[in-house]
Amino acid sequence: MVYAVSDLHGCYEKYIQMLEIIHFNKKDTLYVLGDVVDRGPGGIRILQHMRKHGNILPLRGNHDVLAASLLKKLSDPANLRSRKLVELCGLWFEDGGRETYRAFTALSREEKADLLKYMDSFFIYEEIIVNGRNFFLSHTVPGKEKMLNFDSCRWEDFVMGEPDYEETYYEDRCLVTGHTPTGFIEESFAGRIWKKNRHIAIDCGAVFGNPLGCICLDTLEEFYAEGES
Repeated sequence: MVYAVSDLHGCYEKYIQMLEIIHFNKKDTLYVLGDVVDRGPGGIRILQHMRKHGNILPLRGNHDVLAASLLKKLSDPANLRSRKLVELCGLWFEDGGRETYRAFTALSREEKADLLKYMDSFFIYEEIIVNGRNFFLSHTVPGKEKMLNFDSCRWEDFVMGEPDYEETYYEDRCLVTGHTPTGFIEESFAGRIWKKNRHIAIDCGAVFGNPLGCICLDTLEEFYAEGES
């Protein structure tokens, strides 16, 4: 089976619970559509777990890109004299980066280098066919007009873009994205996967107390990890 999950944001317990709920095994594939780190305390632990499993395929989210960039800079003591870097790190800490930084600094030098190399390997997007259905997977997508002029897109459009959820981009494929909590798309879907107009939005806002959502692309069945009861 092929699954997709997004915006784990350090919710390690919900992530592990989800793997148990879907009975994830070596024959399955799990796409993680970005924002593994920040806000919650378990982002580094999730990355370490993901890295050990070749059938867990990560895509870049905006938090992953920023975290990796700043952690690289902070690893060089010479950069700590940069006022601009200190200010940027302060903003990152306010947006959830403090938890990531704290866990990262506890690693050995070899573990740090290995983890940063792994984060650099994340895909930007993936196009797959599952059971005859075409899926475009990414952390997010730009607006319809730009997406349809695909050659004009930059990688940033797939980590920080703003989708037109009320627009059907393609008649022959579904866009599977995270980034925007589903309750912001339609309030009644807070904590649940949102499907409409050949969009499948799977960021259920797990780090904000909602369940972690996961979808099976073979069957379109939805799964939810509530965390500790």
